[in-house]
Amino acid sequence: MRLTTKGRYAVTAMLDLAIHAEQGPVSLCDISGRQGISLSYLEQLFSKLRRNELVNSVRGPGGGYRLSRPGSDINVAQVVDAVSESIDITRCEGEGNCQKGESCLTHQLWCDLSAQIHSFLEDISLQGLVERQEVKDISERQDNYQKNRIEVVDEL
Repeated sequence: MRLTTKGRYAVTAMLDLAIHAEQGPVSLCDISGRQGISLSYLEQLFSKLRRNELVNSVRGPGGGYRLSRPGSDINVAQVVDAVSESIDITRCEGEGNCQKGESCLTHQLWCDLSAQIHSFLEDISLQGLVERQEVKDISERQDNYQKNRIEVVDEL
């Protein structure tokens, strides 16, 4: 499957944003610290997410990003699609030129599987992920780690 780092990071960042949405706008710096994604990479991703109207930016002190609509109305496939990521497991990127310029014997099988994966991700909302216990546990661990890291820096 060709879901690259771009798609994975976009989903991770959007999930982080959804988890922390009640605290107001979330800075990319905070997401970067919790998720270990470079700030410049997040800026590129959020530019695309904003253009696709999945997030809104808030300027000024205390600014950052927030979801453009409830997490229940944003699905994982929309996030992946917004960053121009295809969910394609064919060798030919869906072009049908996988065997000497023609479709291979299993081309349609892999196209169908790609469509099934996309459909599966359409059925998973950010809110659905936020409500999963393992996501809550991991988020709490990340928040505690980030809080402890900030306290150590403040002591220095």
